[in-house]
This record gives sequence, structure tokens and C-alpha cells, in this order.
Amino acid sequence: MSWGEALGRLGGAQKTAKGVSLYSRFVNRPAGRFLAAGSYLAGLTPNQVTLVSAVFSFAGIATVAVAPPTWWTGALVWLALAVGFAFDSADGQLARLRGGGSPAGEWLDHVVDCAKTTVLHTAVLVAFHRHPGHFGTGADVLLLVPLVFLSASTVTFFGGLLTEQLKRRAPAPGGPAPAPSTLRAVALLPVDHGVFCLVFLLLGGGPLFLWGYGLLGAAAVLYLPLFLAKWFRELNRPAAPPAAPPAPGPRPSPAR
Repeated sequence: MSWGEALGRLGGAQKTAKGVSLYSRFVNRPAGRFLAAGSYLAGLTPNQVTLVSAVFSFAGIATVAVAPPTWWTGALVWLALAVGFAFDSADGQLARLRGGGSPAGEWLDHVVDCAKTTVLHTAVLVAFHRHPGHFGTGADVLLLVPLVFLSASTVTFFGGLLTEQLKRRAPAPGGPAPAPSTLRAVALLPVDHGVFCLVFLLLGGGPLFLWGYGLLGAAAVLYLPLFLAKWFRELNRPAAPPAAPPAPGPRPSPAR
């Protein structure tokens, strides 16, 4: 299969855009499509692509924790996190291109995502603690910002993942899937991981980073009850009744 054929197949095997922010729809998924096509031609498996995503993501996270918080450091962190996020999209696309994924591959993907979310906010906490003068975090109460952000992100991640798994067990209601909402795609931008990665471009700005990070953390806290209420309603919705069997037609006359 050539590069163009792989891209063509991937273009027709995309997930629904419902519940996806504009960044993921128009930036991360297209980038992941190119990476998935290249990974296919390179002979990589989806699990190997997941590990590549982990290498980029955790390299960026380690840089946050141990490197001096300069503008160049912030640019490198953003690049590593953004590339890791694109490979995170590529592994699922590659699995669909190869004919479907596996439960083990899905497990690995979710474990890496959970670890990435947890360790990234922990790294920010370490940076605040190591460089309080740069970030203006001399007051200990400001160290609670990454802890609160971490708590909201973890509950959102777990709640969304659990909802997705439980909805698979329930019978799907009839009718076509609703079209994605542009307004919702815009509203989801503050809680999109790709948008969150952009805030590290402000790392060299000290208080600018603190404000940007804090505002995104506030968005995560405000959106959490909205997500939880939505997911609860979806799971509490009565299942669609089974379709009625077709009416019996006239019996054929016995052959003579």
C-alpha cells in the first residue's frame, strides 16, 4: 500500500467528530493521520506507536520537572507534548487501518494516557516548588493549583473512560448519529489536551504561565460537574426497546 492509499483509507476510517474539540478535529487527528500512514509504511504496530507517543510525552514532562523554566524550554516541552499527542491519535488510526485493534492495545493506550495526565501535573508542581521566584509561587497555597487541576483531570479522564465502556454494553438506540456541533467543539477547547500543551509556550514568562495554567485548571474544575451530569444522564437513559419481529407472511403452498 502506498502513502496516498494509506491516507485515503485513513480518511474514510475516522471516528465520529461528536464530542471532539476543534483542535482535535482539525489539528491533532489530521496530524495523527499522517503519522499513522508513515507508521504503516515503516511496519510499526499500534502498540509500538503508543510507546513512541509515550516517549515524546514523558520526555516533555521530564523537561518541565528538571530543566530551567526558559522560553526555549517551554517551546521544547510544547513540541514534545504536541508530537506525543499526535502519535496518541495515530495508534488508534493505525489499528483501524490494519483491520482493528485489540483489548491489550486499548488497555496500553489508556494506561499511557492516565500516566501522562497524572505525571504532567505532578511535574508542574515540582517546577513551582523548585522555582518559586520565577513563577511567583512563593505562597504555599499556589502549590494547590496543580493538585486541584490534577484531581479534576483525573476524575474527568476516569469518568469519560468508564462511561465509554459502560455504553458499549448497552443496546444502541435506533436512528442516525447526531451531527457534531460546532458550538460544542469550540466550547471544548479549554479542556482539550492539545490546547493545554500550548500553555507551556509561556513557561519562560513565569507569572504568565501561572495565569494561563490556572485559567485552564479553573476550566477543568468548572467543566467537571457538567461532564459528570451529562454522562450520568446518558447512562440513566432507558434503553431502546427491541425491534418487533416482522409480521408473518403467507405460507407457501406445498409443492406438488
